[in-house]
Amino acid sequence: MKKNKFFNIGISRVSLILSIINLLLFHYPFFRHVFQNTEGGFNGMVIVTSLILIMLVANYFAFYLFLYLGRFVGKTLIAITFILSAVGLYFINAYDIMIDETMMGNVFNTKYSEASSYFSLTGLLYLIFLGLLPATFVFLVNIDYGKLRKFFARIGISLVILIVIAFGNMTNWPWIDKNATVIGSLLLPWSYTVNSVRYQMHQRENNRKEIPLPDATIKDSKKSVVVLIIGESARRDHFSLYGYQRQTNPRLKARESLRAFKAESSATYTTGGVKAMLDYTTTSKLYEILPNYLYRNGVDVIWRSSNWGQPPLHIKKYYTDKDLAKKYPSIDPTHDDILIAGVGDIVKSSDKNKVFIVLHTSTSHGPTYYKRYPANFEKFTPVCRSVEMSSCPQQEVINAYDNTILYTDYLIDNVIEQMSTLTEWESTVIYVSDHGESLGEKNLYMHGVPKSIAPKEQYEIPFLVWTSDKNVKFKNNDELLQYHVFHSVLSRLSVSSPIYNNEMDIFEK
Repeated sequence: MKKNKFFNIGISRVSLILSIINLLLFHYPFFRHVFQNTEGGFNGMVIVTSLILIMLVANYFAFYLFLYLGRFVGKTLIAITFILSAVGLYFINAYDIMIDETMMGNVFNTKYSEASSYFSLTGLLYLIFLGLLPATFVFLVNIDYGKLRKFFARIGISLVILIVIAFGNMTNWPWIDKNATVIGSLLLPWSYTVNSVRYQMHQRENNRKEIPLPDATIKDSKKSVVVLIIGESARRDHFSLYGYQRQTNPRLKARESLRAFKAESSATYTTGGVKAMLDYTTTSKLYEILPNYLYRNGVDVIWRSSNWGQPPLHIKKYYTDKDLAKKYPSIDPTHDDILIAGVGDIVKSSDKNKVFIVLHTSTSHGPTYYKRYPANFEKFTPVCRSVEMSSCPQQEVINAYDNTILYTDYLIDNVIEQMSTLTEWESTVIYVSDHGESLGEKNLYMHGVPKSIAPKEQYEIPFLVWTSDKNVKFKNNDELLQYHVFHSVLSRLSVSSPIYNNEMDIFEK
């Protein structure tokens, strides 16, 4: 006796209905990009028609396969894809993101407190009407699965149609190849499923035991400290030190012995940018990173973080903002003041003559820039207070962002001030951002666009250096890379190593 459900439909028809629903609900951004990047005419119509057919048949194939082989499990998986596609579409429309492997890496590494700040009432409506309602339909329908021979016949026919369409469009393959990165990131549910698998495969590769670097030696007993401040989403052209018309760096402007170098990030996302700062050279392999290397070779290493995305750390003194909040209960842990608290004191209390401190900030992370700084730093007003930045006037987004840079100016200056009091120590403070940030230019927001096609706002970054010794000389570098950090830190701590590269050291010997 059949279960009492609202629908009783054959599996082939259900699969086609689901494929059509998927096409209509989730692919407006996809076809908007296609129409904007084809020249129209007959060839443009062929491209659009072919893409529609490929999407319908490919999704029909996947849904049919899941339903026939998985039955209830298949229904569950398909329902989940509708919910995830609704969330994905919200983020595509709200933040103009691309759901590629990099973005999926950001998703897997984002803390709940950070992720929840991206959602709004609009996001909830997407979830309900585009996700939960289609998912409910999947469970309500009573499917007639048919015989096994029909299963093989329809699967075979689907594959043949896909092959015919693909090879029938050989003349348009160059267009598809040119636009593959973007259109692949807008195909739901394929974008997040395929790129999640790719990300996890690469993570498994990266989580192998790191490749050790050759042993190093400390050349002298002079007391030296280097503080590396890793900025978050700080773009160079919004620092007044680089000519920005607004005074976003009033404190640092007055600092002697401060140098502002132009620099370019190696990636437009946190994990890639941070890894580049800690690697000794450009590499996709997991070599021993700077803090681990220094710690293993006798340097006192301290890492404080309100952020995430660093490669695996093998040091004793790692502290999150929550850890620091317990140590400094009088300081508001919601802002990065907590990271700089007592930095000078930990240097004084060190039992080593060589100290390396990393402060991994989150100061300019969007979309809620206005939450990243204390109220007394809200100099530029009015500010955007919506997670949907595209709904705010662009100037309000810029105002909120510039306030985070003003706060960054204070944080760096405060660290320099603490280092200035350490008269027995030779101190160096280095500030480098992980990547830049889009603030509505070309309708792009935040970061994460693949660097090969990213706008300069997402990879042109500040690289600031202060030394307590005014006689220190710098090389004449037109533009630095994040990889300069590794060798410059070795230089300032007098660490001798076979992998030290003088060309990547910003300091004159």
